[in-house]
Amino acid sequence: MYLRELLNKLIEEKAPVLLNDGNKDWEAHALLSTLSEPMLKRSVYMQPGLYIAEINPAGYLGAVLFKCKSKAN
Repeated sequence: MYLRELLNKLIEEKAPVLLNDGNKDWEAHALLSTLSEPMLKRSVYMQPGLYIAEINPAGYLGAVLFKCKSKAN
């Protein structure tokens, strides 16, 4: 799954999650409109409640791109 697809899925499901890039907490729709096209085309894996990590060309998990946090209501 590509990062763009994952962010769209979070938006469609209205998932109560914030994504932290190490500097700031983001909502999925804000990331979708902010990130560059090459970043949005990265293959990723989401471990719900924990992180979104890229998948490297060999098919293994690579760097953690975002840590998932529950959104306060």
